[in-house]
Amino acid sequence: MNSPTVSKERLRSIIRSHKRWDIVFGIVGLMAMSVGILTLVALFAQMVIDGFPRLTAEFFTNFPSRRAGQAGIVSAWVGSLLVMLVTALFAIPVGIASAIYLEEYARKNWFTDVIEINITNLAGVPSIVYGLLTLGLFVYTFAFSQSILSAGLTLALLILPIVIVATREALRAIPQTVREAAYACGATKWQVCSDHLIPYGMPGILTGGIIGLSRAIGETEPIITIGALTFIAFLPPAPFVEGAGMFDWLMSPFTVMPIQIFNWTPRPDPAFHANAAAASLVLVVLTLSMNATAIWLRYRLRKNLKW
Repeated sequence: MNSPTVSKERLRSIIRSHKRWDIVFGIVGLMAMSVGILTLVALFAQMVIDGFPRLTAEFFTNFPSRRAGQAGIVSAWVGSLLVMLVTALFAIPVGIASAIYLEEYARKNWFTDVIEINITNLAGVPSIVYGLLTLGLFVYTFAFSQSILSAGLTLALLILPIVIVATREALRAIPQTVREAAYACGATKWQVCSDHLIPYGMPGILTGGIIGLSRAIGETEPIITIGALTFIAFLPPAPFVEGAGMFDWLMSPFTVMPIQIFNWTPRPDPAFHANAAAASLVLVVLTLSMNATAIWLRYRLRKNLKW
């Protein structure tokens, strides 16, 4: 007679026990997250304290120097911008075109399955592997030397899987009815892609491209592997200045922000550590700005979409 009552009490006890474990797990997770966040905040605060006093106009316009007080990052930030320009010009168009082909044109067979598996795997390959690959391909085989072009192509290969995956996910999120309605009006496959799918998927496409570039701008291993300079006291030749051609800067030696930071960090002089902190602060702000731009563009473009 008491078995239903006992089973109900047992059920309540089990539920109370599970709720207690849920609370315990939530507290442990909050503590773990707090440790990570507080550590990040402490490191960022220390970087700001050490580096902010060095953020002067001279710091952005001076070349690196053996004297910490006169050293600057002009060659590093100019090199970073030029390398990112080459990376974006190669990775984003190729990535978008590849994603459109795989998602809209390619037939679903074993060949496309192999391509998709390789794209997914390439997204997890360590960046040093890309550096070793492009060292043999671009530097030695194609004789691009240790140039901005080699660096840009290296980072383009690095972020290409990210752009492809992000673009495909953006295209998959578009309702199938959009395609069917366009085909019903007599549109060709390319008209469907160019007039409907790409505009509707642009928030996700831009987000993937900017996030890929924000990852590439902080990479060091592949750039060092292909021979970037750690100390450079000149800028790439400007187009059509002093007899330089329009694209001569592509073959110029270069350095980038992460390598400049890497060059200053191991030095014993604390003043160089302050320089490294200031350059790190600039790099962090630039990366956060790129991610914030991606979020803002996604919000604005999605707000204006009309299905």
